[in-house]
Amino acid sequence: MSKTTGIVLAMGAVTMVNQSVFHSHPIDWRVPAATGLAAIGFDLAEHLWPQGAELLAWTAFLTVLLTRTDPKIPSPTESALTWWNNGGK
Repeated sequence: MSKTTGIVLAMGAVTMVNQSVFHSHPIDWRVPAATGLAAIGFDLAEHLWPQGAELLAWTAFLTVLLTRTDPKIPSPTESALTWWNNGGK
């Protein structure tokens, strides 16, 4: 397993949990499909440029945490901040 695989799988997991668990939306099956394709792509890119692929994977993970993938659903960071401000409820 390459260094970027775990990062890419974490991106997909964070996106799915934020949409389906925290905001009660149905599972968007495009997310796991895109995660699998991204993991394959990053693995191939890591053979060409290991440091760049890993840096890009971490940048993408940070982007998933901070931005909305769907305009109607808050980002994971927004969801965590709302949870924190409501006293964990």
